[in-house]
Amino acid sequence: MVGKGLLCVLSSPSGGGKTSVIQEILKRKPEYAVSVSATTRPRRGHEINGKDYFFLSEDAFKKAIQKGEFVEWADVHGYLYGTPHASIDSKLKEGKVVLLDIDVEGGMAIKKLFPDQSLLIFLKPPSVEALVRRLKGRSTETEAQIKKRLKRIPMEMAFMEKYDVVIVNDDFNRTVQEVINTIEAHRNRLEVT
Repeated sequence: MVGKGLLCVLSSPSGGGKTSVIQEILKRKPEYAVSVSATTRPRRGHEINGKDYFFLSEDAFKKAIQKGEFVEWADVHGYLYGTPHASIDSKLKEGKVVLLDIDVEGGMAIKKLFPDQSLLIFLKPPSVEALVRRLKGRSTETEAQIKKRLKRIPMEMAFMEKYDVVIVNDDFNRTVQEVINTIEAHRNRLEVT
């Protein structure tokens, strides 16, 4: 084992940039790994099953819950999302940094289950207006879906203070580098202890 594995949770409201930030981090730090979540939501046109998400029917997802296949799971925007054990266990044992793109409730569950091996980073949007622009700009949700996502913002922002680090995502490259620096500093502290 090269070092202690670390689960790095990145959370933000929908449109907060966590998926884009994670994709860029993986380009800059290919030794990091990503946890692929499972979901019951419909696949967006560009998404690939097994790479972006494991797309499951609601029945298959509920059976996986019953079998204990998820580290954490939640109902978000009317769809089920979960982190499969298989997506993180072996990577942690290998000492990898594992990036998780999950909501705030999932982040709290990870912190509770892995208190010594987790780092929670909240990507704070520069403004609600910026979130609305990003959500509308990606053209993947209906107006009703966008409204549903926007209703969750106050609840999601309330969790921000429970996260280890808050980074304002107002400059993409700076945000990516700040996340990497935060992960490396945290990992160095873990290896010292």
